[in-house]
Amino acid sequence: MRWYEDGRLHFALGLEDTFIPQTRGGERGLDEYDLTGHYEHWHEDLGLCAESGAEMLRWGVPWYRVNPEPDSWKWSWLDRVVDRFEEVGVTPIVDLMHYGTPLWLDSQFANPDYPSRVAEYAARVAERYRGRLTHFTPLNEPLLNAMYCGEFAYWPPYLKGDRGLVRMIRAVSKGIVTTQAAIRDIAGDEVCFVHVEASFRFEGDIEDNRDEVDHLRQRAFIVEDLVTGRVDARHLMASYLLRHGFSEEDLAWAQHNTAIPDVMGLNYYPDGQTEMFVTGQHYSGGPDDPRPRRNDWTTGLEEVLTSWACRYGLPVMLTETAITGSDARRRSWLDQSVGSVKKLRENGVDVVGYTWWSLIDMIEWTYRYGAGEPARYLLDMGLWKLVPEAGDMRRVRTPLVDQFRKYAVG
Repeated sequence: MRWYEDGRLHFALGLEDTFIPQTRGGERGLDEYDLTGHYEHWHEDLGLCAESGAEMLRWGVPWYRVNPEPDSWKWSWLDRVVDRFEEVGVTPIVDLMHYGTPLWLDSQFANPDYPSRVAEYAARVAERYRGRLTHFTPLNEPLLNAMYCGEFAYWPPYLKGDRGLVRMIRAVSKGIVTTQAAIRDIAGDEVCFVHVEASFRFEGDIEDNRDEVDHLRQRAFIVEDLVTGRVDARHLMASYLLRHGFSEEDLAWAQHNTAIPDVMGLNYYPDGQTEMFVTGQHYSGGPDDPRPRRNDWTTGLEEVLTSWACRYGLPVMLTETAITGSDARRRSWLDQSVGSVKKLRENGVDVVGYTWWSLIDMIEWTYRYGAGEPARYLLDMGLWKLVPEAGDMRRVRTPLVDQFRKYAVG
């Protein structure tokens, strides 16, 4: 019996693992492990994860460091990390891709070799750690990735508009399929795949913006619909894809080459997941021109988990959630979000996991475009707080550790 079939609610933590090493004028490399000190504190951090009572940790491999040149591989650090996971008894859910590609891959996701290159990398990891790393996420938040890289020109390869977005959707969806197939070819049925997507909600003046809202609500599912073979000529997004760069051959390929997950993961942050439409106002929705947000608290959480469970008929997992602010506010969200997940389970929704993001505080992505030390960009999302000290980031336990452990160990 697989863990997601045993009837229990499993508790996990995450470790922010965004890696975007490419830069251009006015940008800095974004490597969360470097900025939070995880490359130095990995041994301690995995011990803290075990202390929290979490069974699993969503943890990413820095592809650009493991594979610094084509056909060149550096495994020594990752070897030690995998040893430590086994030592502390925590199961890693391996983020193979959390946004960034290696520096040598020209044009990044737009490179025609991206699907084969990411599959090669995945196969190397699966082969080296066969029987030791058994849980994989092929690519974190693929639609958000495609939007930032292809619609808003915010991350490399800095494409823009509908054609850029569709080009990225095609690339990342093919990459997920080739990645999963490469791992399956090596490890067979001993592996588990947890797909992870961002959740998108739209409220406010809906009727005045009906066409756009309907499009965005359908778009929220497009990558998972593609990789699970659901997009044919009748699909509500098919004409949009074909107008903006997909070919009939692309659609046929997606129907015949699929990557079905074992668990469907959704990320939900109450402060940011519900975008508001306001009559007479227009926003691009991108990071430089965001729509107003509304905190719909657990109502939004319950809605997205239920809708994804119903759409795909698979077990679902809350793969990221947290809130910033005081310890009291964060504990309130922890308590109420766990309560909502348990209520959904009682009502028959197959929610199998809950993930607090993250183990330690993270560095806000705006660091990439800002100035000053990483400490200026700290987000207080961790069970352990990061405190700058003599050029390092000290881990400081918060009261949320005990509360999370109470849920995790029962």
